[in-house]
Amino acid sequence: MDLNFAGRIVAITGAATGFGRATARAFARRGAQVHAADLDAAGLAETANLPGIAGTVLDLTDHGAVAEWIAGVERQAGAIGVLVNNAGGVLGREFHPIEEADYQDWRAILAVNLDAAFLTIRAAAPAMKRAGTGRIVNISSGAGLRASRTGIQAYTSAKHAVIGLTRQMAQELGPHGITVNAVAPGLFPVSAGTWKQWNGYGPEKQRQVIQGLALRRLGKAEDIAKAVLFFASDLADYVTGQVLPVNGGSF
Repeated sequence: MDLNFAGRIVAITGAATGFGRATARAFARRGAQVHAADLDAAGLAETANLPGIAGTVLDLTDHGAVAEWIAGVERQAGAIGVLVNNAGGVLGREFHPIEEADYQDWRAILAVNLDAAFLTIRAAAPAMKRAGTGRIVNISSGAGLRASRTGIQAYTSAKHAVIGLTRQMAQELGPHGITVNAVAPGLFPVSAGTWKQWNGYGPEKQRQVIQGLALRRLGKAEDIAKAVLFFASDLADYVTGQVLPVNGGSF
């Protein structure tokens, strides 16, 4: 089955690479008008090198800029039909014991992984309410369901919080015809940060990780895009407040 999103307005954050790029392109190939945002101008331009994708360089920690991006999409195209909060990651930070963890690193990671999702939902919800429909998909992580392999306290906390936000917004927005769900990826070496993490394991630990997956292989960014497409489609019109782990059967 090939899902059709012709005429749908999709806004997606963190679209310069990895899951965001794959998801933006998956929607565009299925007819959606995609508005992609990221701070990485070069990566974003590469993502948008496909008909149907418009890129905006955006600092998601700038509250006013986030609100203006959403408002600009609505002025140009109308109410956003699908909002995908994909921006996140550890921002190049590394593990430190809690007594050595830097508060500014904590805040920076929460700002991109959690606060940005709050800001985009807050900005997009009014028009979705007026339209009486909408799909919001948040990208959490396996680290939102258990402790993180990274050991980074802020990242794990933020991804747990994204799931909490997902469930709370599903309750609040459900009466307005808006569904809110989350995807929880496992370990996917699809960006500079995750490749660095994967390569740092070394051959033996890499083998152990793969042996711990039922499918015995690493996933691709497109596997996350498929999960997002499902939540955004009519197939999921009675699904809300749910978290879908996509991890190859991690155990």
